[in-house]
Amino acid sequence: MSEAIKNPLTDFINSANMEFEPIYPGSTKIGTMMAKRATWECDPWYEVGESYFKSSYIHAGLSGLEETFKGPDAAKLLSDCSINNVYKWKAGRCKHLVALTPDGLVANHALFFKDAEDTFRTTAGCSVPYLMALQSGKYNVEYTTKRAFIFQFSGPLSLTILEKATQTDLHDVKFLEFRPVRIPGIDTQLEICRIGMSGTLAYEIHGYDGFGPEVYDHIYQIGKPMGMKRMGWQNYTVNHTFGGFAQMTVNFELSLYQSPEFCEQSPFPLVCSGSVDPTDLRARFRTPVECDWGWMAKFDHDFVGREALEKEMADPKRKLVTLEFNPDDIADVIRSQFTDKPYKIIQFPCAEPQPCGGHQDYVTDKDGNVIGISSVPTYSSYFHAMISHTIIDVDKAKEGDEVLVQWGDYGKRIKNLRAKIAKFPYIHGVMDNRDYDLSTVPYGV
Repeated sequence: MSEAIKNPLTDFINSANMEFEPIYPGSTKIGTMMAKRATWECDPWYEVGESYFKSSYIHAGLSGLEETFKGPDAAKLLSDCSINNVYKWKAGRCKHLVALTPDGLVANHALFFKDAEDTFRTTAGCSVPYLMALQSGKYNVEYTTKRAFIFQFSGPLSLTILEKATQTDLHDVKFLEFRPVRIPGIDTQLEICRIGMSGTLAYEIHGYDGFGPEVYDHIYQIGKPMGMKRMGWQNYTVNHTFGGFAQMTVNFELSLYQSPEFCEQSPFPLVCSGSVDPTDLRARFRTPVECDWGWMAKFDHDFVGREALEKEMADPKRKLVTLEFNPDDIADVIRSQFTDKPYKIIQFPCAEPQPCGGHQDYVTDKDGNVIGISSVPTYSSYFHAMISHTIIDVDKAKEGDEVLVQWGDYGKRIKNLRAKIAKFPYIHGVMDNRDYDLSTVPYGV
């Protein structure tokens, strides 16, 4: 990657979340992703973990950089780099695009917004694959960036709260649709999008300039009496893992870390923890099949990594499952902290602080044969369960079977944690955002 186009992760990380959200009395600064990516943790994580089943949360952690690709070849650029079909896509809707390296590993995945036939935007991703293609000079596309705030909401009252805040009936906003909105008394244009990663009703509010703290506080003051909680990085991993959405920096890392040039420009290094050998980079990466995204692939166009993906989909070796850990074994790890020989501590609600995509543990059968790789365990205060996303040999992926997860760091003391293969996605007892019955949601206007 030349100096002409720098790694957008740098701008994203350098955009401190603090300037996008207000500071409240009693807040605590949590900066486990990067010091500049810290968010204020006001509510206890166990209360936040219940909020998207009882009310709603608000999260500002992905605020930072919005990137726009505009021009007559914008669609072709995205198509050449993505497994998705980007042509059968209406303006005013968004789509989850996945870009690969030539060996079929995920190089980026992010939500893209289509404003017009020649204009696409994205936020909170790593657009390096698209920027590298753009550098080739084959595409007539203009690339621009803008600082934006992104506030995420999820839970049964998220829509009601946003309607109260905007004084607008938003019940007709469809899944993956976005549209402009305003908040009375705040002189700025906003955008609402119906999308989320918790597995239930969810939305985002986007905006620009310096209105972030004012917009955030306006919505929070309306939502707080209704049970809204403020989510920071501690629950971000829980949200994705229980919702069943594999996420870079959480469940896996970008395969771009195979490139020394990318590593030199990345704002933070790849940290390889867990029982898997730290020199085994492949264990830290994923294919679309290993993320349960194979269904997104459309082989009606050429794209980077197509040959490798077609080969894998014809004969998949591993699949994504949920592992639910035995609570007695988790308790053993915690109990060991009061002895002379402690196991590696399991933190709550995420066993390894964010970013934790480089954390991977070996999964074995009862005879010690490695049959899979487990990402970082996360705990839900609502389900009272600790789970992980795990890729496992397809012939060993029977729901209900018990396996062992080698908890600890490579070369150090290991604890075999019993875990059973559970429902994927794990979230249950709530309606999915895609077909949520909005007649059950109280109107806010």
